[in-house]
Amino acid sequence: AADGVQIYACEGTAKGFEWVFKAPEANLFDQQGLQVGTHFAGPTWKNKEGSVVGEVAGRADAPASGAIPWLLLRAKSHEGSGVLSTVAFVRRADTKGGAAPTAGCDVAHKGAEARVRYSALYQFYGAAK
Repeated sequence: AADGVQIYACEGTAKGFEWVFKAPEANLFDQQGLQVGTHFAGPTWKNKEGSVVGEVAGRADAPASGAIPWLLLRAKSHEGSGVLSTVAFVRRADTKGGAAPTAGCDVAHKGAEARVRYSALYQFYGAAK
């Protein structure tokens, strides 16, 4: 499970000013509630033994209002050894919160940062043998 924030920046785009996703920043917890790693830009998941960086392979809108999408991410690189070194896919589900703000981004707030609380379940899958 993860608990943290989704970070957005107020930027001028072709559509006008809007909140643009920058990165996640979260702690990862095991089933006993002990912190076992972190999740940050890349997207990257890291523990004391190594890390895995993913890329989006599929997405579905979250059933909960205001929640970030559920994702399937494919591993594109690994560092270190240990459990994350064999991850082929990461699934993000059961998301709560984290969606971009719907207001407060205009020329007066260009460059502002919004940190939106979220939680999610991350599941890690190895390649089929």
